[in-house]
Amino acid sequence: MTEDKRRRYSAPVVDGIGKSASRAMLRAVGFTDEDFRKPQVGIASTWSNLTPCNMHINRLAEESAAGADEAGGKALIFNTITVSDGIANGTEGMKYSLMSREVIADSIETTAGCEGFDGLVAIGGCDKNMPGCIMGLARLNRPSVFVYGGTILPGENHTDIISVFEAVGAHARGDLDLIEVKQIEETAIPGPGSCGGMYTANTMASAIEAMGMSLPGSSAQNAVSGSKAEDCRAAGAAVLNLLDKDIKPSDVMTREAFENAITVVIALGGSTNAVLHLLAMASTVGVELSLDDFVEIGRRVPVLADLRPSGHYMMSELVAIGGIQPLMKMLLERGLLHGDCLTVTGRTLAENLQEVAPYPQDQNIIHAFDNPIKADSHLRILFGNLAPTGAVAKITGKEGTHFTGRARVFHSEEEAQERILDGTVVAGDVLVIRYEGPKGGPGMREMLSPTSAIMGKGLGSDVALITDGRFSGGSHGFVVGHITPEAAEGGPIALVEDGDTITIDAVSNRIELDVPDSELAQRLSAWQAPQPRFTRGVLAKYARTVSSASLGAVTDLP
Repeated sequence: MTEDKRRRYSAPVVDGIGKSASRAMLRAVGFTDEDFRKPQVGIASTWSNLTPCNMHINRLAEESAAGADEAGGKALIFNTITVSDGIANGTEGMKYSLMSREVIADSIETTAGCEGFDGLVAIGGCDKNMPGCIMGLARLNRPSVFVYGGTILPGENHTDIISVFEAVGAHARGDLDLIEVKQIEETAIPGPGSCGGMYTANTMASAIEAMGMSLPGSSAQNAVSGSKAEDCRAAGAAVLNLLDKDIKPSDVMTREAFENAITVVIALGGSTNAVLHLLAMASTVGVELSLDDFVEIGRRVPVLADLRPSGHYMMSELVAIGGIQPLMKMLLERGLLHGDCLTVTGRTLAENLQEVAPYPQDQNIIHAFDNPIKADSHLRILFGNLAPTGAVAKITGKEGTHFTGRARVFHSEEEAQERILDGTVVAGDVLVIRYEGPKGGPGMREMLSPTSAIMGKGLGSDVALITDGRFSGGSHGFVVGHITPEAAEGGPIALVEDGDTITIDAVSNRIELDVPDSELAQRLSAWQAPQPRFTRGVLAKYARTVSSASLGAVTDLP
């Protein structure tokens, strides 16, 4: 490929007498005459010191920039935002979390589109900035590599952020005193990196690697490690190889690549948020993907990983035995992955996995196919008169597969949380938390605080929770989210009354309200849509433009 084709976006910005002013600006930030003849590589950094997930990413961005420069490019680092779910959970601030995914995608598209970068590296470390990065790269469709910031190490006594959330519930139950809760709080988060179980961050990192948009091994590295620094440096160099070969995100993010991502997420026992994000990422790159695809793939793929929150081990322990590459090779050999998918190495998935060694024989984290954690998917896509266009549950089987109980209705997460902690919620209840969907919240908050309180109170097997909001990857128990249509749009969840009988069946994949159709019609005729919570600002714009959760909750549908 000629040099001009490698510079198809930067050349119009810096070449010729008419661009003298542009060059003058760039000389001030370090460009030399030679640099203007190089392809420009934008390094999208999600660094901030407001969360451990991203506090180290400035150093990783510098490594990627060095890798791009050494390979013959000219790197420029720019920042996008990030927010912290772990800090904002249970507050009004959490309404900004899912919405931040769109802002991140918008900002990467905006910066790269304006500045004329020829290729990009995006580095993410939290569960919304990762899909946001991928969506931004997909919109631009320029040679790009995604880098995961890496997982955190375990806290004292094998604790993590979920240990802290559940300690609050255990305190309300009387099992922990304030000093014991404070001890967990002080030691559970030992330093940089994303939350340590197979929560949403590690789930999305694994999905992106399985899709081929990260270099092999990127999803399973500790944040504080030499291997992570090497991964970043290699990613910068890889963009130059992609420029040479003219390989773009649309060449990698194919329908088959998304099927690979779903397969790996299921095998790992990953987060329900993967459904929302993979739908959004597919929509952005123009790949048809629906809830039905999760059902179909889920029939043939087992859960093999004994990882938190439902299992025992943390991501750092999976890293120690080889990460997800040996698992992917197992799935490929079983015929469950598409090995001919192109990846950002310039090679196929099968070629990347060819030399990967199997897991050690004495490991207990990844089960064999003849001894799965669950024989089919834990991600259950439910339909029924409560969710005509779908809902998403994470049912590993440890919670059971059926639940029938009486509705206890709440119009906000905070109200539900108070009633769980004060003992109002009792065994046999189905908590209904509504008006928390993408439009109604707005923002589709995670219900980590109430689900953790339920577990901490010892009600994990006795109470179910359903919502038009969503769940943290750290949530577990008998929980169903993403109920669509959402309450704010007059979906059936808006019509549930205290005492109604609700049945959740994770075998037949049904969620039903035991109320006659005639009664539901009568309730709907009397229902009034709530007034918008926000009329100006970013949340108001989000509520006006966001699509249904069953379509990925994107804001740029045509």
